[in-house]
Amino acid sequence: MKKFIFASLFFILMTASASLCAQVVTASEFFKSVSDYYATFNDYEADVDIKIGKDAMTGKVSFKKPEMLRIDFTEPPEQCVVFNGDDLVIYLPGSAAILEQHVDTNLANTATGLSLMRRYYTVQYKTGQDAVPLDSDSDEMVVKFVLYRRSSSEAFSQMEVSILPDEKLIRRIEAQTPAGVTYVFDFFNYHINTNMSEKRFVYDPPSSANNYNNFLLSE
Repeated sequence: MKKFIFASLFFILMTASASLCAQVVTASEFFKSVSDYYATFNDYEADVDIKIGKDAMTGKVSFKKPEMLRIDFTEPPEQCVVFNGDDLVIYLPGSAAILEQHVDTNLANTATGLSLMRRYYTVQYKTGQDAVPLDSDSDEMVVKFVLYRRSSSEAFSQMEVSILPDEKLIRRIEAQTPAGVTYVFDFFNYHINTNMSEKRFVYDPPSSANNYNNFLLSE
């Protein structure tokens, strides 16, 4: 459960993102152009696979400016994460638990996605500016970046970010903790600027589940 909560919070931090400069020179400039591109999105949906160590989850992520996020999981079935900009709700059907946390607005506003990555991590090409296969046996071509933390206070010691070079969209984020736990987020089937309603981020969890308020501040 702790790993899932941590992954959910990391996902929220990286959602506010941002357009693409016509010419890519350095890794930092390329990464900034992708960040700027995401900043032009009013909303988007995508399929997502999440792996935490040996644990795997599958679902659909929805994002709407400025800070609304929802993940509906098909595996585990019915599991859900919703953040409406003020309140975080996580439903864990396997534990019959609803975790709720009010998030201070000032704290939420610090979550600037790819810009936050650029601020707290150094950005380098992993294999250069040219696209390479996503995996050794893959036909998908991506540009790979490696991000190293500037301070030991960051949760992830390093991250690898794979970008689809034509679409300028994130295909994969692989993040590693100092303890050696690896988080992998794979994104597919983007739908951008769908005129998504804010009602998408209203969630009514099952009344039969147990509520745990302010779970981030609990022992």
